[in-house]
This record gives sequence, structure tokens and C-alpha cells, in this order.
Amino acid sequence: QVQLVESGGGLVQAGGSLRLSCAASGSIGTYNVMGWYYQVPGKQRELVASITSGGNTNYVDSVKGRFTISRDNAKNMMYLQMNSLKPEDTAVYYCNLRIYKSVFAFIRGGSDGSDDYWGQGTQVTVST
Repeated sequence: QVQLVESGGGLVQAGGSLRLSCAASGSIGTYNVMGWYYQVPGKQRELVASITSGGNTNYVDSVKGRFTISRDNAKNMMYLQMNSLKPEDTAVYYCNLRIYKSVFAFIRGGSDGSDDYWGQGTQVTVST
């Protein structure tokens, strides 16, 4: 049973920094992608950044140069360093783990041949 637990959210002034952490427990497989998503009320959950088990990263344009995603595979941990925070970054941030069932599905990407797991979310509030 895979479980994800986020921590590190909170209230910060614009221009400040926060570091989110996601701890994964259980069997997370060899081929996987971990990611951070954010969600504001009334809107769909959106990808902020992702990192593969091999270390390849991807960011949404709005956070490039401000946020850095990283992971420690030995500890099954993922992090999101958020700098130069803006009020529009305010959201609930969710940790996601997509475990691929085969290397072929991993290379192909997308959701086919994979299972998704989510954390409970952590609130990030950026004040003006």
C-alpha cells in the first residue's frame, strides 16, 4: 500500500520562500514519476512540476526559475523549493506518484499502464 504525506506548507509573504516535502511509503516501483500539483477552489488540479525516477524534470511555465523540484530516491522523498513566491501561487499543493507497470509504459509516458497515488494536500498561502 503506497502512501504519500506532504509537509511544509504555510503562510508566507510575497517574495518569500517555502519548501514542501513529500514522503512516500510502500513499494513505489522502479519506473515512476513524482509530481507536485496545485488546486484552487473551483478549478481543476494542475501540474506544477514533475520528476522521473531517473531525475528528468518538467515545470509549468509560471514557476520556471522560481521553483525547483528534487527527489531523494534512497529515502523515497520528493521536495519542492519555492522561491520568489507570488500571491497567485496560493493553493493547496498535492504530491502525486505515478507508478508504471513496465519500462515500456514508462518510456511511452502518459497514464496508460500506470497507477496514480495522491497525498492529502498542504495549503500554501502567499500574502501581499
